[in-house]
Amino acid sequence: MKKILVVLTNIEKYETINRATGLWLGEAAQFVEVVKEAGYETDYVSPAGGLVPIDPASLTSADDIDFKWYHDADFKRHALAETLKPSDINPEDYAAIYYTGGHGTMWDFKDNIELQQIAEKIYEQNGYVTGVCHGVVGLVNLLDTQTGKRLIKGKKVTGFSNMEEKLNRTKKHVPFLAEDSLKEAGAKYKSKRPMKEHVRVDGQLITGQNPPSAKKVGQELVKALKNRTS
Repeated sequence: MKKILVVLTNIEKYETINRATGLWLGEAAQFVEVVKEAGYETDYVSPAGGLVPIDPASLTSADDIDFKWYHDADFKRHALAETLKPSDINPEDYAAIYYTGGHGTMWDFKDNIELQQIAEKIYEQNGYVTGVCHGVVGLVNLLDTQTGKRLIKGKKVTGFSNMEEKLNRTKKHVPFLAEDSLKEAGAKYKSKRPMKEHVRVDGQLITGQNPPSAKKVGQELVKALKNRTS
């Protein structure tokens, strides 16, 4: 059984204001809980490798599953302290790639060529490209290697909405907006009510709107992988 590759940010602080950011813990924990229960192994990669900071705000809303993984020794080591570098990754080992969120991803996901090449290869091998919340910006520049066009062009996707960014009081402090970037890449973007679970599936693409959607992204991925092998 092939593994699932989880992508996490290395960015710990907004560039323009003195405010901490990083991985939104639940967007990793809730997804990992689902895929692990289904029997899939996970590897963890970040743009620079090594340390992954946690957005402290994500701990204030953490539930029992979040804290279960936060205190799991293997998760703490491989997902938070010693993540792999893109150069360590062989795309052929993975059935899917999952981009976690957190505002940090707005600075180190979209333009990372190495991660793009990994995701494109996984997709080319009939694997799944998935993401949640701000992490979906990692999909913006991906290309369909068969056509040379943007991978998400004409595809149904979702991600952190402009309204959610406004309500979060961070709209002026991010380098671009996730919703706008998806639309500019030609995707068929749709969101629902702020901070309510919303997931869209379009073939090999699975995206979630916000933190409450991470679990559902995992469930939809597992369902797709199981249907493929049944």
